[in-house]
Amino acid sequence: MAGFHVMADARGMHVQPTVRHITTSDLWDALRLGAEDFWAKPSHYVFLCLIYPIVGLILTQWSSGSNAIQLVYPLMSGFALIGPFAAIGLYEISRRRELGMSSRWHHALDVRHSPALPSIAVIGVLLFALFLLWLFTAQSIYTGLFGAGPPASVGTFLRDVLTTGRGWTLILLGNAAGFVFAVIVLATTVIAFPLLLDRDVGAVSAIETSARAVMANPLQMALWGLTVAVLLVIGSIPLFAGLAVVMPILGHATWHLYRKVVEPEQIRPVRRPM
Repeated sequence: MAGFHVMADARGMHVQPTVRHITTSDLWDALRLGAEDFWAKPSHYVFLCLIYPIVGLILTQWSSGSNAIQLVYPLMSGFALIGPFAAIGLYEISRRRELGMSSRWHHALDVRHSPALPSIAVIGVLLFALFLLWLFTAQSIYTGLFGAGPPASVGTFLRDVLTTGRGWTLILLGNAAGFVFAVIVLATTVIAFPLLLDRDVGAVSAIETSARAVMANPLQMALWGLTVAVLLVIGSIPLFAGLAVVMPILGHATWHLYRKVVEPEQIRPVRRPM
């Protein structure tokens, strides 16, 4: 079993992969390649991708049954915060297809054998913590405007939100706060998980490389984040069912985006004694 290491790679070194400048055409090409990965063997992804809409349905039902209707939208939008971790099996499938290896659906679970698993788990926990913090923030904004009591009904809640000044303030403040959380996740994890699957560089280096990729390509990464958000909204509309298609395409596309943004690892020859 590989040694437990998170802050640096297996040798205790802090690696800084080289980041490229990309163009808008690279984004569309990454999406095209992601769609090709998905359509190559779409049946292999059903098991993996149905987890996402099923969880969404359960959380929506739970929040409605608990008179927490005000949290339904934050729950739905908050999925984008944990999406990079939820799609990690899809990155593995794309990695294997790229290498010409077998890519049946069960190979998505091979990430559990990755030497970078501790680093992957740490960043995953950080994303989940951000998700919980987002829910707390959304609830705090609602409480500050409407009080601690839950909405009396769905109709009352929708009327208050859509036809009152407090409701419009809730929409503005809530989406502004959500935007901040989304930017943080994009800047720190846009390519972190694919990088860790490809190279065991450690969690710190993976997060740092994602940040450098965003700083080197601010407009392109902003467009990528907007594209992801729009596609997730479209996929969520039919009771989350569309996510079974949107999620795998975005997951595979993220792997190809990583390939376009980060220079391949340079393999240095080992000098052996004569």
